[in-house]
Amino acid sequence: MIDVSIIIVSWNARKYLIDCLNSLVETSCKYTSEIIVVDNASTDGSAEAVASRFPQVILIENEDNFGFARANNIGIRQSHGRYVCLINSDVVVLPGCVERLIEYMDKNPSVGMTGPQILNPDRTLQVSCRCFPSIWNNLCQALGLNYIFPKSRFFSEPFMTYWAHDTIRKVDAVGGAFWIVSRQALDEVGLLDEDFFIYAEDVDWCKRFNDKDYDVMFFPEAQAIHFGGKSSINAPIRFYLEMQRADLLYWEKHRGIFMAAVYKTIVLLRHILRAIVRMIQYPFCRSQKEVVKFKLQRCTACIQWLFSGRHSSFKQR
Repeated sequence: MIDVSIIIVSWNARKYLIDCLNSLVETSCKYTSEIIVVDNASTDGSAEAVASRFPQVILIENEDNFGFARANNIGIRQSHGRYVCLINSDVVVLPGCVERLIEYMDKNPSVGMTGPQILNPDRTLQVSCRCFPSIWNNLCQALGLNYIFPKSRFFSEPFMTYWAHDTIRKVDAVGGAFWIVSRQALDEVGLLDEDFFIYAEDVDWCKRFNDKDYDVMFFPEAQAIHFGGKSSINAPIRFYLEMQRADLLYWEKHRGIFMAAVYKTIVLLRHILRAIVRMIQYPFCRSQKEVVKFKLQRCTACIQWLFSGRHSSFKQR
């Protein structure tokens, strides 16, 4: 068994995928590793670029876009590492990141999953830890209380924006841009839930790790840069609706139909309030009119989607 299997799922993000692979293969690491790229039927030459530039990488070409969870599971089933590292294609791994994560996990066998500190391209902090969603923290987000009291844990949204992300800490969930999990925990917890096409599979998986009494840790001594949204940029409103669908699925799975209905009502309230604000803003925001217009369209699309009752995933369309 090798030390770590690094799995990267990619869909039409060729440039970022190449940068991600370069950041991995150009950095020395004392641990043995394998890199597995799972391409979700990209049409931008991603698979061809990997095959020609990185012959040492194991390339799996899916016949269709199977989504994030299913594609990662395909890679996991082909992996052999005692640790499995799932990395988004639009991530650049900084030197020493994977090595430090493995060292930390080796010293802490009760830890099932760890996430590094995630940075924006300008090296500012990207908030990557969150609390499990609740009625209260979603209501705070809907009413904008998290903006009014940005440093308050009590009025926070699910993302832990009140915390500096600068200390090692046990958390409810770490974002799915970069995970490392132990094989032992993975075998007990199971693979990602493929009912989640994209989004919310990270919170769901972290919830399942917690339910099996494995610690989920944030480890800021390892760092990576996440560009974010490089696949969803091709269809931003469509992906935003998929995010809403995934969140609703999470609530139905872990909290039941009734609580999911309460959550859905709060989401509807949030988008109605946001739509009203955008309509008021629009005539007065000359330099930002297109941005405000897009956000209004996104709110409107989400309201229509919530009323429609058609909550299927992309994979079912």
